[in-house]
Amino acid sequence: MNAKILIHLCCAPCFAAPHFHLKDKFRIFGFWFNPNIHPFLEYQKRLKTVQDFAEKENIQMIYKDEYNLEEFLRKAAFREKNRCQSCYYDRLKYAVIVAKKGNFDFFTTTLLYSKFQKHEMIKEICESLAIEYKVNFLYQDFREFWKEGIKISKERGMYRQQYCGCIFSERDRFQKDDKGRH
Repeated sequence: MNAKILIHLCCAPCFAAPHFHLKDKFRIFGFWFNPNIHPFLEYQKRLKTVQDFAEKENIQMIYKDEYNLEEFLRKAAFREKNRCQSCYYDRLKYAVIVAKKGNFDFFTTTLLYSKFQKHEMIKEICESLAIEYKVNFLYQDFREFWKEGIKISKERGMYRQQYCGCIFSERDRFQKDDKGRH
């Protein structure tokens, strides 16, 4: 029997290609915990897309379905420069705790798929949590599957979001800096 891995999912499009590359090596369990996603309708769209993909691919899922705008804002307020680190840490810590309690052989995250995320920071947080909780972290640079994941998500008609999820990243996608770039 293959080793059991818990994969924290930020969204279905980021999970698709890594799932297909890992499914022959591991017994995959998805884990949804993303209280950073706002507004509520965005959260619902992403969750529904994950649920649909998991059902079609027969993926066992663990959902911590939590939409708590007030808690997110309390953690993010006045910490905007460190908001990503805090957000990654909270979600990944919860994933590691679930992996530990569930006796998973490994954990990883689809945050390592997006070329827009802070890859090295995510890797460092995961490595630190792996040591602290004594759970093996499977590191793989899933960005190598970027184009493949886009192709899969488009072919399957998945909802494809345009920002990481937090209200700050939604704002940033529309604001331009003084040189005209996002």
